[in-house]
Amino acid sequence: MLSRVLVVDDDPLVCELVKEVLDSVEMDAVTLTDSKEASARLAQEKFQAVFLDVHMPRPGGIELAGQIRASGMNRSTPIVVITGEDDRSALTDAFNAGANFFLYKPIDRHRLLRLVRVAHAPIQREARRYQRVKVPCKLAIVLNQERISGITVDLSLGGMFVQASRTLPVGSVVQVLLELKAGAYPLSLPARVVRATGKDSMGLQIENAGAEESKKLQEFLLPMILATAE
Repeated sequence: MLSRVLVVDDDPLVCELVKEVLDSVEMDAVTLTDSKEASARLAQEKFQAVFLDVHMPRPGGIELAGQIRASGMNRSTPIVVITGEDDRSALTDAFNAGANFFLYKPIDRHRLLRLVRVAHAPIQREARRYQRVKVPCKLAIVLNQERISGITVDLSLGGMFVQASRTLPVGSVVQVLLELKAGAYPLSLPARVVRATGKDSMGLQIENAGAEESKKLQEFLLPMILATAE
């Protein structure tokens, strides 16, 4: 299962080095030197890990980390902050903003590889959480008093892409009643509309699902996810 990783640093040489190492362990690394562009990409695209340099023109790495943790798309994505070893106050601020790991400059290949090994499990969990499975399940999307019928095009542990009788505005908070099997009692999943395509297709991000619903969704999807990964 290929993990998609975003590397953000205003030094192109740092981006090149990190990408080279990540590519060598079969991670799909996207590099950006413009933090404003990175902010826009993070709001629209899902990544399994993000590397952020602390000291960049605004938004810097700590500000970007805060944006990630406040967003729906990459809220649970592991964050690696890149900084100097002597910048202890930045480490504290980055940790408080939501960073999970730290990579010190000057970057050493062996140190980076050790960090990747340590971060491998959470990165793979995040990749698996958003691994899409093409499976048609009937559903109803409830917004206030309106009920919209539809069917999934693909489904993951973190969200779904659906075809419905109509689309809703991006940002709409909804309740999804998802029928995993014909005739089964539907799961009730809180979600947010994160993408609308045309007049009848939407991307929905699952948010704060209950433990029982999450367990049932995982039991349903995990065999198909593992089969896809083989």
